[in-house]
Amino acid sequence: MPYYVGLFKFTDFGRQNIKSSPDRLAAARQAAAKVGVKLDTVLYTMGEYDLVGIAEAPDDETMAKMSATIMSLRGVTTTTMRAFTPEEFRKITADLPSS
Repeated sequence: MPYYVGLFKFTDFGRQNIKSSPDRLAAARQAAAKVGVKLDTVLYTMGEYDLVGIAEAPDDETMAKMSATIMSLRGVTTTTMRAFTPEEFRKITADLPSS
């Protein structure tokens, strides 16, 4: 399954309800599992982003729907990026000319 990296920032709502963030994360994990998305790792961070997550989903459409669902809950905004394993990247770049 494809991998995705999510960078999350708390919204005003998320900051006002920060203590319940772990409970919202648990609910997000359950919702993700129902649509076939596996949240592999989610970590709270310091700096520009408040959380970072790594997920696996069957396809881009499923992950986009999951991202939209998470944002509709108003606690965070997200930037979601498709990620590639080294093996996938090797296949992607196999036909490029050598320098």
